[in-house]
Amino acid sequence: MHLLYISILTVFNMPYWLHTLVIIFIIYIGISIALYYLQDYMLFKPEKLSKDFEFYYENQDIKEYNLETRDGAVINGLLFKPKGESKGIVLYLKGNSKSIKGWGKFAVDFTRHNYNVLMVDYRGFGKSTGKRSQKAIKRDLQEVYNKIKERTTEDRIILYGRSLGSGFAAKLASLNNPKMLILDAPYYSLTKVTARYAPFMPLSILLKYPLPTYKWLKYVKCPIHIIHGTNDKLIPYKTSVKLSKVNPQLTKLHTVIGGGHKNLNNFESYHKMIHEILNSKPQTIDLSTTSIHVKHSSKPTKTKA
Repeated sequence: MHLLYISILTVFNMPYWLHTLVIIFIIYIGISIALYYLQDYMLFKPEKLSKDFEFYYENQDIKEYNLETRDGAVINGLLFKPKGESKGIVLYLKGNSKSIKGWGKFAVDFTRHNYNVLMVDYRGFGKSTGKRSQKAIKRDLQEVYNKIKERTTEDRIILYGRSLGSGFAAKLASLNNPKMLILDAPYYSLTKVTARYAPFMPLSILLKYPLPTYKWLKYVKCPIHIIHGTNDKLIPYKTSVKLSKVNPQLTKLHTVIGGGHKNLNNFESYHKMIHEILNSKPQTIDLSTTSIHVKHSSKPTKTKA
């Protein structure tokens, strides 16, 4: 090996330092190629279910749906029904792991408020099929949204995006007119999240799922509620603070003190927030009767003795 190394230097008349740079460059390109082709395995952690798998949730009224897409894929979903008269429907877009088999247990947080909840599995998750891509998932979710619109009006549709699903929920909201958008532990963009772990890689070029939530939020016209825990190690709380400034007139930031990335449902404050978001009515304030235009003086006033 050492003789081969010397031979390369001799044949190409290459100085040692330049040869070292070439080796580093080749390794860098190799890692970049590996990241490009392996990112689906790194980003998505699907749980696959057999076609004959039967969903069951104690004390939950459910109905299973299958939507065939234009390219022949099948998107599998579950509709959770409330016990009382429905106030509308929550389209719940889940995170990057498992399937709706496990995520279904969170539907009670909305059915208890008399909302239907529709959860769908992305391509390759659960019973859903088809080749996965950012474009394909966005197209699938729009088709699902269109199916919901055939059964109810948009002012009864709530979009809820959890972690990975927050970007897709923001995109859907930017193209449609739902009642509201709720983002749970959202990211500014997936490029920003991955950059924390690979800061020297050209992720803007390599990433097949950039999911720029901040870009899509600019075009959302409905109320936006962002929920985030202060102890989130995967997607820092400051991400939501930054997102809340993208469309500030329509956005409200809800803070779960001490909440992490996967345990917000274990905090009473989270459920109080959901209750407030789903049940409170928007209020208009007569700002002319407030101190909104009063400015603090930058210089201290001197008082006469």
